[in-house]
Amino acid sequence: MRAALGWRRVVVVPMLLTLVLGLWRLRRGDAVWHDEAVTIGLASRDLPDLWQTLGRIDAVHGLYYMLMHSLFDAFGTDVVVLRLPSVIAMAAAAAGVTMLGLHLAGPRAGLCAGIVFAVLPGVQQYAQEGRSYALVCALVVWATYTLVRAVECDRRGMWVAYSGLLLVACLLHEFAVLALAAHAVVVPRAMRRIFVKAAVCVVVGLTPLVLVSVRQSTQVGWLDATEPGEYANFALVAGVALAAAWIAGTARRTRTSREGRLVVLGLGLFLAPTGLLMLLSLAKPLYLDRYVVYGAAGLALLVGAAFDQLLRLRHGIRAGAVVAAVVTCAALVPTTLDLHTPASRSDDMTALAAALRESTRPGDGVVYLSVKRRAWELADSRPAAGVDLARAQGPATSHSLYGTEVPPDKLRARMLTRYRIVAVGSPSGVAVEDDAMARVKRDTLADYFEACSVRTTDGSVITVYARPGHC
Repeated sequence: MRAALGWRRVVVVPMLLTLVLGLWRLRRGDAVWHDEAVTIGLASRDLPDLWQTLGRIDAVHGLYYMLMHSLFDAFGTDVVVLRLPSVIAMAAAAAGVTMLGLHLAGPRAGLCAGIVFAVLPGVQQYAQEGRSYALVCALVVWATYTLVRAVECDRRGMWVAYSGLLLVACLLHEFAVLALAAHAVVVPRAMRRIFVKAAVCVVVGLTPLVLVSVRQSTQVGWLDATEPGEYANFALVAGVALAAAWIAGTARRTRTSREGRLVVLGLGLFLAPTGLLMLLSLAKPLYLDRYVVYGAAGLALLVGAAFDQLLRLRHGIRAGAVVAAVVTCAALVPTTLDLHTPASRSDDMTALAAALRESTRPGDGVVYLSVKRRAWELADSRPAAGVDLARAQGPATSHSLYGTEVPPDKLRARMLTRYRIVAVGSPSGVAVEDDAMARVKRDTLADYFEACSVRTTDGSVITVYARPGHC
């Protein structure tokens, strides 16, 4: 009974800390960024409409949209309903990290790992976003814990549970499958065959979604090549992870010991998914940190084990470790404060909607130089005063994300009937469309209109054009 109460007390602290940080300023001024607007727009559609849309776009997030559809149907479409599942999921992930540390290195290591996980900036960020990444993180973490237990007891039910948890994570986002590479390194040789069977079940279960999403590969066509700074940042944090592994002192022990498996597992979880995705991105841009946010669990395990080891040493080193932890937490305070403000997310669709309403007048034409700028309509049903000149069908009618557009010659004719056009584009340096439609938009504005005013919001640029002499 005491042991049960002991682990429960250890787990509850990181869980509560994650919940408090997640619930704090959860609305963030009701600001919704682009991908959250997409979640609202798609999950709010009727199930038959949503199903048809997923056959064309964004099937990779289909399971998540269906989950959110159920929640919106039960509790209404609100940013709290949008983000609360992510808060709860990250709290569950914190509990899983704590359990892993507790099981492999003891209560103090588990507590330290759970607290480190809770305060990591990436964890705080995605705990407050209406996307699938927090849910994927929680499922991967608990699949990892189930794997550790399956290796120890070798029970069929544990292996089935492991496969099921990881498969659901992969169905929520395909790149959760990269966790298999991290898991493979902690499986002893005697159990590799059963692990391979479990991994094959996950891959086979994921294959139908992969086949559908491959046909929708344009969904990630907007991704740019990974910047050198991102590689440098990963290398820097990897150095911290390696230093933590060395400090923990367990790297010198055998892989079969529990503490040794914690270090190997932590390094694998942090290095393998992100490293593999970055390598793949050398051939085709695919990397975004949120796709592998579950790697934060590995870093937390390593830092937690290192801190636990320092606390075992003589008094002077213990005091130094406590001071270092306090200084680090203090250094994270500005980041934590920033992450809970509306300005912390890029591509603010709420700000774009407000600015567009203020910039347009009845009778104005509106031209979206980047079709992604239409995403504000997915989260805000109140129309702007202007008329979308390029629109042929709306998103719901066309079972698409942003709707469909008329042919270029028809758009040009529509633009020439207007004296004022409000153009909505992306900031300089952001990749934009360069097809015939985009060229007609730009060329017609340049040839027949002059810019009167420019207004910038986070992620969007609104330019008011008028016929010469009518500004």
